[in-house]
Amino acid sequence: MSHKERKDECREIQAREQKKKLLEGNSVSVRYGDITILDNVSFSVHEGEWLMIVGPNGAGKSTIINAISGEAPYSGQIFLRGRNIREYRPAELARNIGILSQNHYVGYSFTIREVVGLGRYAFRKGLLGGTDEKKEDLVDQALEMTGLTNLQDHSVLQLSGGELQRTFLAQLFAQDPDVLILDEPTNHLDLIYQKQIFALVSEWLGQKGRAVISVVHDLSLAKAYGDSALLLQKGHVIAEGDIPTVFAPDALKSAYAMDVYAWMQEMLGQWSS
Repeated sequence: MSHKERKDECREIQAREQKKKLLEGNSVSVRYGDITILDNVSFSVHEGEWLMIVGPNGAGKSTIINAISGEAPYSGQIFLRGRNIREYRPAELARNIGILSQNHYVGYSFTIREVVGLGRYAFRKGLLGGTDEKKEDLVDQALEMTGLTNLQDHSVLQLSGGELQRTFLAQLFAQDPDVLILDEPTNHLDLIYQKQIFALVSEWLGQKGRAVISVVHDLSLAKAYGDSALLLQKGHVIAEGDIPTVFAPDALKSAYAMDVYAWMQEMLGQWSS
């Protein structure tokens, strides 16, 4: 099933029944002294939905992820399945939310399989790390899904940027969370790897009870894969809702201070001859 077909099917299902809300932020603000990074930002993502967080540099996109992960102090409330995330124990939260960052520093000679297996860390039982009965099957599935099975015994120190990003994506697939959060997942990657990463995430999202939130700079990728979007500018919400609403010409112009539609058409025109 193509991503477009999956999006159409998702919208049809949503029209028949109300989807369960997995993650929700209400009036989330992040301030450092007198500097406001996020100002009363609200958002939500439902089962089967891919929420794109977009906006220019300095808009506060990654700060939302830092608030969800606990790396940024915030006011307001963030709920996971209707429960305040402040009430979750760290291991419990890690079983439900998986986060893929922009960059990965690797200074150890673990194999790909060992790194992917670390995605099951939060599922250890007891202080001595009892048996995780699902671990090996989920690691095998994650390696196969990301095309890394034949490379699983290779050291991560030998990998290209695209292979390394796929490795850490496989780690999240093995973690098997309900919500996957991606912070510029294809930043600095070649076009082929951008396509691979977004296709893999789209496939993962096709399973029941899952949702994805992505911070992206590329509006074309956001429009192609997103079901909904949150448009920010200097920590404020410019628009939120479905893709056509958020990507309306006036909303984008307000956020980016330029005619985004005209620019995109000009760029597309470079390929028409």
